[in-house]
Formats: sequence, C-alpha cells, structure tokens
Amino acid sequence: MARNIEIKARISNIGMLESKVAKIAGNGPTEIFQDDTFFQCDTGRLKLRVLSDKHGELIFYRRENQAGPKESFYVRSQTDEPETLRETLSLAYGVVGRVRKHRTLYLVGRTRIHLDRVEALGHFLELEVVLSDSEPSRVGIEIAHRLLNQLGIESSQLIEAAYVDMFE
Repeated sequence: MARNIEIKARISNIGMLESKVAKIAGNGPTEIFQDDTFFQCDTGRLKLRVLSDKHGELIFYRRENQAGPKESFYVRSQTDEPETLRETLSLAYGVVGRVRKHRTLYLVGRTRIHLDRVEALGHFLELEVVLSDSEPSRVGIEIAHRLLNQLGIESSQLIEAAYVDMFE
C-alpha cells in the first residue's frame, strides 16, 4: 500500500494563504472539483471520488483521527463508470456520507498542498507528504511541520477528523 503523512487545518483566508503557497510551490495551481461518497467499511475508509462523468477513483485508506501529522495507508483504483460504481457500492455497503469540494492543488517537492473549499464546511489546508516504501514516517512528519511553519499555520488550526466526520 502507498503511504503518506497527512495533516489538515481550518483556514479563514484562503486567498492570503494561497499567495504564500504559490511562492514556495514548484507546480500549480491545478483546479479540481471532487465529489466523494463514503461507504460503510469496518477496516478503514472506502470512498468513491468522482472527478467527471467518465472518471473517478475508488480509494481505500486507513489513518488515525488525530490533530497534527498522521500516517495514511491507501490504495486507489481508477474507473470510467463512476456513477454505476457509486450505485453498486451504495446498494452493497450503504452510504456513510458525501463530501463535495473545490480543491486547488500545488506541489512543493513531494508534498501535495490542497486548498479546499468544502461545501457546507468552509476552507481548509491539507498537506500530503508522499513517503517511499521503506522511508520512516518521521521524515514526512518533519517536512509537514516545516511547511506548516512556512505557511504560518498554528496548532490551534489543526483538525483531526476527515471532512465526512465533520458533518456528524
């Protein structure tokens, strides 16, 4: 399974933060509209991410809910029939929740920086530091902390839950 170190923070001024991110990014911005449906899953989280009528990805992942950097293990599988797959998984497992967001993606080295505008929740920053198979998680945690400091994100802004959990 692929791994990354992930961290989320609530932000109040996405425009001001975006200018800071743009200054340190090597790539971006890329605008992405995502419609994530979460399904009942006892061993982690299972979501279908719909990116367009003809493109989506089924993602299974495991990570702890905690404020600050956390290791995430994930597997992704592409689909060209996302609506049919959503209907099938809904019938088979049941829907837990749905999250719609406009994501602005930047790349800083091997870190994906997401500026998320989440429908009905607000604005968020998400960092994903990609790890190699044998790399210790502490390396990614150090990178995440460095980026948070560069961007002026305070520990009081960090959130532990997934977006879907924030609706409950």
